[in-house]
Amino acid sequence: MKPRLAGVAAAFLLLVVLTACTPQAGDGGDTSPSPTEGHTAGSEETSTPSPTPTPTTAPVALPTDCRAILSEAVLAELGDIPLNDAAFGPSGVGADGALTCNWADPRADTTRLTTTISRMNRGPALDKLNALADDEGFSCFTPDGGTRCEKTWPNEQYPVTDGRTLFWRDDVLIDTRYTNLAPTGYTSSIVEHIFG
Repeated sequence: MKPRLAGVAAAFLLLVVLTACTPQAGDGGDTSPSPTEGHTAGSEETSTPSPTPTPTTAPVALPTDCRAILSEAVLAELGDIPLNDAAFGPSGVGADGALTCNWADPRADTTRLTTTISRMNRGPALDKLNALADDEGFSCFTPDGGTRCEKTWPNEQYPVTDGRTLFWRDDVLIDTRYTNLAPTGYTSSIVEHIFG
């Protein structure tokens, strides 16, 4: 009897040892995921998904109407200057969602204002603004929770003033270039409309 009991005990012990060595589902063992889990044989991916960062705030909506972003006072200054005449190229909402507004009369030689409102992440935006300040003499400051850079200069051909104003905040860049057309409060009106 003793040899038979010893044999049963040995078999039981062997079964326990083999069961302990077999990975179980959910124990972190190195089992290959089945094709139904979205993996193919030989894939080195794990079945644990990577964490995805959750945005803390919704992105600011880009505007879609060139007149709606301006105050009544600014619109009054622009008067009857045509908006988005085909003679000045693409305007309105682009494929990337950016809004381009061209205020200009094709009969005028120099009077024009063009604004593009687009998405731009913080790093590239600050690189751009710093380059304008360092290399081109733009003045920069931080109003309305954002960064604004601006510069004016004499037009090379006509006795008028040209300029450029940029404002960046919350991954939105407002970039305006103008010649002989700078309505008072223009950029501030756009900032107020977009950011409230």
